[in-house]
Amino acid sequence: MTIPAVAQLLKKGLDLAPGVTFLVGENGSGKSTLVEAIAVAYGLSPEGGSAHGLHQTRTTESSLHESLRIQRGIGSGRWGFFLRAETMHGWYTYMDEYAGDYDTDYHAMSHGESFLEVLRRKFTSPSFYCLDEPEAALSFGSTLTLIRTLHDIAAEGGQVLCATHSPVLASLPGAHIIEVGDWGLRTTTWEELELVQHWKAYLDTPMRYLRHTLADD
Repeated sequence: MTIPAVAQLLKKGLDLAPGVTFLVGENGSGKSTLVEAIAVAYGLSPEGGSAHGLHQTRTTESSLHESLRIQRGIGSGRWGFFLRAETMHGWYTYMDEYAGDYDTDYHAMSHGESFLEVLRRKFTSPSFYCLDEPEAALSFGSTLTLIRTLHDIAAEGGQVLCATHSPVLASLPGAHIIEVGDWGLRTTTWEELELVQHWKAYLDTPMRYLRHTLADD
């Protein structure tokens, strides 16, 4: 509750706009905690998947979801999916055991290929989708595929909440961007993101950063 972003959420709430919303911030800023809590409060499995498959190995999620109340828009459905990069391996095993021939063998694919297959199979309707750092397994080209998937979901009337470190993913036209940090939550643009500014500066002149990182004490 001492994390600024969490404190702001509990005090003021969070009105998610239609379409895609990105939460962008440093490690430890609270963006993944927020996505997890909102996903669980919505009824999705804390370790990934839909509301119908409550896969669980070890309880590590916070109790923040117990303090949240989700208010759905009129006419909105209840189906959704939580893609959580750090727990997808366990979810694949769960699907092997309980879905059988009704799904595919995600373990037989590379890490990135399995993520793309999840997008193809599960992101198929205008529902509510939560994603936590999905770019972790994706190449540049595959990240563009994810962008197209999120674009199509938004165009069809779906809603997406995604925590990301990727300036490529966050560049999705029309997306809403919330920067998470010591200030709490603030709406911003792609061009104004600290993440984007640092990546641009690094790619332009890597040694500007590396001379400090690699310097001997």
